[in-house]
Amino acid sequence: MSVLLQVQNIKKSFAGQAVLDEVSFCIGERQKIALIGRNGAGKSTLMLIINRITKADEGEVIISEGTRLGIIEQEDDFLEDETVLEYLLRKSDKEAWQCAKTASIFNLKNERLEMKVLELSGGFQMRVKLTAMLLSDPNLLLLDEPTNYLDLSTMLLLENFLISYKGACLIISHDRRFIKNVCKEVVDIERGKAYHFPGRLEAYLAFKREKLEEVQKINKKLGKKKAKLQKFIDRFGAKASKAKQAKSKEKQMKRIEMIAIENSLKIANIKIPEATNRKGFAYRNLGLEIGYKDKSVASDIEVEISRGEHLALLGDNGEGKSTYLKTLAVRLDPIAGKIRLSKNLRIAYYAQHISRELNGQETVERYLERKAGNLFRIEQVMKMAGDFLFSSQDLKKPISVLSGGEKARLCLAGIFLQENDILLLDEPTNHLDFETAESLALALAESNATVIFTSHDRTFTSIVSEGVLEVKKGRIKRLYGDYIEYLERLLDELKIKKTEEKKKEENKKKEERKAIYEKSKKNARQMQRIEKNLEDLKKEKDELIGFFLENPTSIDLEKQNRLKELEQIIIDMESEWMSLAYEY
Repeated sequence: MSVLLQVQNIKKSFAGQAVLDEVSFCIGERQKIALIGRNGAGKSTLMLIINRITKADEGEVIISEGTRLGIIEQEDDFLEDETVLEYLLRKSDKEAWQCAKTASIFNLKNERLEMKVLELSGGFQMRVKLTAMLLSDPNLLLLDEPTNYLDLSTMLLLENFLISYKGACLIISHDRRFIKNVCKEVVDIERGKAYHFPGRLEAYLAFKREKLEEVQKINKKLGKKKAKLQKFIDRFGAKASKAKQAKSKEKQMKRIEMIAIENSLKIANIKIPEATNRKGFAYRNLGLEIGYKDKSVASDIEVEISRGEHLALLGDNGEGKSTYLKTLAVRLDPIAGKIRLSKNLRIAYYAQHISRELNGQETVERYLERKAGNLFRIEQVMKMAGDFLFSSQDLKKPISVLSGGEKARLCLAGIFLQENDILLLDEPTNHLDFETAESLALALAESNATVIFTSHDRTFTSIVSEGVLEVKKGRIKRLYGDYIEYLERLLDELKIKKTEEKKKEENKKKEERKAIYEKSKKNARQMQRIEKNLEDLKKEKDELIGFFLENPTSIDLEKQNRLKELEQIIIDMESEWMSLAYEY
C-alpha cells in the first residue's frame, strides 16, 4: 500500500501550552481514518497544519508525489450572481456535463444548477463545495466537520458516497454514527499525543475501556502484594532473627512499580434547570405562514406543541427549519396567521451560528455573569462553568482563544444559567465532541422543558426526540411514529430514488444503444446505395475516358463537361461514404 501523506513529529503550542506534542502517523491508499479527540485537543489545528494553512512549531508533513488532496474550502468564495454551474466550471476547469454529473451525486440537478449559489441554504452551499472538491479528482480527502449544517438527506448521500469512495479519507466529525459507518481506522488526539488504532470507532472505544480496566486490575494486584510485604516488614523488621528477611522484602517492595494511569479527562456534567411544571400547550400555530418579506417559506401551519414535549424538527436544508425556530423564538415576525404562546414562559434560542455573535474580547467569566443576569450568584456561575469543563484558569481567558467546541459549550452554559421553559435549539451539537454531545442529549432527554430542535446527529436525535415535526414542500406537520421510523422511511426513499435513477440511466443507455443500432442500419443502407451509384458513375466515367482514348483529336465539350462533373460527384460520394463508415 502506497503512502499518500506522512505526519512526522508535529509540535504546536499556543501561549506556551502544548496542543500537539510529537504527533506522528501516516495515511495510505484507500485508508479511511477518523481523527477524534475532545474539544480543544488540537484536531482542527492539526488539519490546518496538514493543509499548510497553519505552521507547526516543529516537525513536518510530507505529501507524497501523486497525492491529490481534496479539501473543502472553509471560506466562501462564491461570486455575486454566480450560478452553481458557473461556480463549478470556474473552480474545476471541467466540461459542463462533467460538473453536472458530479453534482448529481448530491442531488444538484436541473434547475438547481442554474440557481445563484448565494441564494442557496448553507446546506446546499456545502453540497456545492463538496462537488467542487470532487471535481479536482482527489485521492485523499481531508474533511473537517463535513456534516455540520447538512440536512439528514444530504448527510446520508455524503455517507453513502464516502463508503463507496475508492480513495483515502481523513475525517473530523462529531457525528458518532457517521464516523462508525464511514471510517475503518481511528487516530485519537489526547493530551497532545496521537494514538493510531487499526479498527473502527466502537472497537477502539471498547479497547480503550478494556485497557484501562486491565491496568486498574494489575495495579490492584500489585497494591495487595505491596501491602502484604509492608505488613511483613512492619511485623518482623525489628526482630533480629527476621531482620535480614525483612530487609529483602523491603527491597522487593521497592522494585514493584505501579502502572501510571493518567487522570481521566473530565466529561461535561450538563444539568438543565427545571422548567415551571404546568400542563397544557406551549405553542399553538393557527394558519401560520412563515418566511421573509419577499419570500414565503411555509404556510397553512396548524400545529400544537404541549408543555414538556421534545420534538425533532426535520427536513432538507432550505425547507424552513431555521426560519420556523426563529419565528417561534420571536426573532422573526410571521407573514400571516398566529402563534399562541402559553403565558409566562421563558424562551431560549440557540442559533446555528450563535458563536459568531460572541465578543472575542470578553472573558468566559464575564460572559457567563452577563448571561446569568443581575441576580446571579457567583457560586451558580462557577458551578455551571465547571459542569461545562471550564476551569478557574479558563474563566479568565478571552473568548477569542477558545476552540469551536469550547465556544459552543460556553453558549449552552449561558442558556442554561437562565432557567428557561422552552429550549429552541438549532444544530446544538455542531462542534461538540462525542462525550459532550452525549451528555447534552441525556440532559435534554431528562429535562421537563419543552424542547424543539434540529440536528444532523442521529445518535443525539434518537436520544432526545419523542416525536417528529417534518418541514417539507412548504408545509410543517406532525408525523406519526418516532425518529427511528422516520429515518428508516428516509433511507427507503433514498434507496427507491437511487433504484429509479439507476433504472432511468439504464433505460437511457438502452435508448442510446437502440439509436446507435438504428443509425448504423440506416448508414449501412445509405452506404449500399452510394456503392451502387458509384459503380454506375464509375462505369460511365470509364466509358467517357475510353471514348477520348479512342478519339484523341475529338473535341466534344458536352462529354468533357460531363467527365468533370462525374469526377466531382464521385469525390463527393466517396467522402460521404467515408463519413458514414466512420459513424458505422
